[in-house]
Amino acid sequence: MAAVDILIAEDDPVLRQVYLKKFGIAGHTVRIAQNGQEAVAAIREKSPDILILDFQMPLMDGFQVLETFPKEQRGFPVLALTNFGDEHARQRGDALGVDAYFVKRDMTMKELITKVEELLTKKT
Repeated sequence: MAAVDILIAEDDPVLRQVYLKKFGIAGHTVRIAQNGQEAVAAIREKSPDILILDFQMPLMDGFQVLETFPKEQRGFPVLALTNFGDEHARQRGDALGVDAYFVKRDMTMKELITKVEELLTKKT
């Protein structure tokens, strides 16, 4: 798959570095946002090919980011990564147009990269 622009909104510095390294190794361009406000600014600056979005972040959470860019106005898929395993968070994410949903403790980096590439293939 050709290199794509991935925006990762994640407040955990360790996870940010893991995602940056693994997606970089896979040949993708990665931009990082540490919170929801940075994610909104990064999207406004340049729309990503895909957004990997943590729901629980400071200043502005992932749900608020999705409300800022409603699905019908977005030109990119959203893959939600969260610590929330509850059904309410999943339903709220689905209602806001999340294309795929991973609970962090239940996924591997290989699964994440595979899902990102699958979503990008569907987009084109």
